[in-house]
Amino acid sequence: MRRRPEAPLMPNYKHVPVAYHSRASSVHVSGADIRRPYGQRMPAGASAPSYGPSVKLDIELEFGVWIGPGNAPGAPISIARAGEHIAGFCLLNDWSARDIQEWEMAPLGPFLSKNFGTTISPWVITPEALAPFRQAQPPRPAGDPRPLPYLWNEADQTSGALNVELEVLLQTAAMRGKSLPPQRVSVSNTRHLYWTVAQMVAHHTSSGCNLAPGDLFGSGTISAPDPSGYGSLRELSQDGEKPITLASGEKRSFAEDGDEVIFRAHAVRAGCVQIGFGECRGRIVA
Repeated sequence: MRRRPEAPLMPNYKHVPVAYHSRASSVHVSGADIRRPYGQRMPAGASAPSYGPSVKLDIELEFGVWIGPGNAPGAPISIARAGEHIAGFCLLNDWSARDIQEWEMAPLGPFLSKNFGTTISPWVITPEALAPFRQAQPPRPAGDPRPLPYLWNEADQTSGALNVELEVLLQTAAMRGKSLPPQRVSVSNTRHLYWTVAQMVAHHTSSGCNLAPGDLFGSGTISAPDPSGYGSLRELSQDGEKPITLASGEKRSFAEDGDEVIFRAHAVRAGCVQIGFGECRGRIVA
């Protein structure tokens, strides 16, 4: 890769093959163990990277989107038709090794820090089932730019958001030993997504990229504006500056071996049957 003279290669470039990585091989259904990943890290103050297990293993609370019909190569899906290509939704934990990610991310993006495991909930919740829980997309903050025309649709802005409450719970090995239940550490909601799912599908295919039936993509971390609703341990603990205190007396900044992370989601509206997603559960093993 050739860079401009005023923008030399990042220091990691000659130490690690940097790339984006998409894969289906390490997508696991709820309940599967997640092995702590290994990779290159550049500790603070070090002059060279080292290889070993991640010490900043994190979670990302996301909404998974399952694709239905899809599109042919070179035939983008318009935002007005995006809903026709969404087969359903699930919960998704995009596990992230932050110390590995910090070293390999520039200039291309996460590779080993993301490819070791993604956990999904076991059920596919259809768009039809969630129809009663649709709502208007919240207005953009003052001063934010209006999206380009291919990402803007009035009908999508009127009813393209979903009202689904999301929970993150954590249970350590010590908590299980003491028969303590999982502790809720965060509450968020899909309405906090900055982009609608239709906008995501339209943008993904706008280059001509084709989607196929069964393709899966994540929404990105869903964090509420309040700190109690942050969607990653890194955010919740301020990157370890303020560890979370658990009922067992333990503290957590990142996931430790034996920890089990559980996502739950429910769509609730007066007069409607509550819709659950099934748990998205994964336990870290050494």
